[in-house]
Amino acid sequence: MSWAKDEFGTIELGDRRLNKRAVLLAERLGQQPGASIPGACRNWAETAAAYRFLSHDQVGWEEILTAHAQASQARIREHAVVLCLQDTTELDYNGQAMSGLGPLSYEAQRGLYLHPTYVVSPEREPLGITNAWTWAREFKKGDTPRGGILESVRWVESYERIAEQARALPGTRHVCVGDRESDILALLLKARELEYAADYVVRCQHNRVLPEGDKLWERVMAGEPLGRVRFEIPAGRGRKARTVEQELRAERVSLPDRQGGTLELTCLIATEIQAPAGSTPVCWRLLTNRTVRGLEEAVELLDWYRARWEIELFFLVLKEGCRVERLQLADTRRLQSALALYMVIAWRINRLMRLGRTLPDLPADLLFEADEWRAAFILNKKPIPKAVPPLNTVLRLIAQRGGFLARRHDGEPGARTIWLGLQQVAVFVEGMRHARQMDQG
Repeated sequence: MSWAKDEFGTIELGDRRLNKRAVLLAERLGQQPGASIPGACRNWAETAAAYRFLSHDQVGWEEILTAHAQASQARIREHAVVLCLQDTTELDYNGQAMSGLGPLSYEAQRGLYLHPTYVVSPEREPLGITNAWTWAREFKKGDTPRGGILESVRWVESYERIAEQARALPGTRHVCVGDRESDILALLLKARELEYAADYVVRCQHNRVLPEGDKLWERVMAGEPLGRVRFEIPAGRGRKARTVEQELRAERVSLPDRQGGTLELTCLIATEIQAPAGSTPVCWRLLTNRTVRGLEEAVELLDWYRARWEIELFFLVLKEGCRVERLQLADTRRLQSALALYMVIAWRINRLMRLGRTLPDLPADLLFEADEWRAAFILNKKPIPKAVPPLNTVLRLIAQRGGFLARRHDGEPGARTIWLGLQQVAVFVEGMRHARQMDQG
């Protein structure tokens, strides 16, 4: 069974032909994630069918993601803890004649905002996308405030969906993880209202005044450190990868809830010590409903927050690997349906990368069809093994077709070389299967 069938086999669009088209289109786009829709389809008939599918009244991004979310829940159920990462990203379609777009950070830009919930294990295995919001901002009218729904609501609504899933899967602890934008009192109050059906770990951006009159961050920093932790921080936003050592402090505090009462939570502050000259010290201030009773629990919470990098990698693959900002469709409704498919494709690429590292000996046929892993050997002029090879072996061969050099000191392949290699494998498999049909016919 193909990966697309696994993820979209339960889709229900009210017509079996539409259901089959959803699976086929996902498979085609997944084979060549960086190609245009016409480039990913095999002929004009498939291309026309793809555009008809995306424009069909019965096809919506909610239905597409629901099918994948159902498959994701089966993976989530296997874990004691899952991290539900939230974040918002801009999708820039400036210059395109597409109806329904709105302004971005700069008023002259045109595009959409995307806010998914990306679920990973504490070991950072991508488990799926369980929820997503897309929207276009309203245009400003003079000096008046921008109309439309408050965008902060998306964080609260997403937490509600996480809590609903947590109640449906009581054997799995769900943790909502967010960056500074998620430091919203409404989200913290919603978690309390829902009796913390899902935990939260959010990065704090507001140094709130405590009922005693002092400030939150100063209160925590006045306490004794719990200990230290060392880890490798990846490169990003003009920062080189390097080793970081942080000192951890945590304090249980009461915050005014603006409703005449207080909100009980823990503030954890991790401050870098002895940062290299010329670099900005890494300091993270986190809020959580969890109680921290020692260094081990503090480190666990910090690890959960550090996993937030996975959603940044997801956005990278979505934009650069799947090139979703180059999609050319008539309106945002069709665009949203296409985005739903591409989000699952980006998730799959990241999942392959992570499993190749964390479970290298996993049989390759659990994630690739026989023709696909055999093609990886043929393209690299390697003898085809008689037994199913390990996943890591196949992924390294695929990545070599995407530019991975596979030298001893090169480590493991990244998402970029994997998605580039997958495209070459897909083209070869198509030719191989066509030749086989010709021989049989």
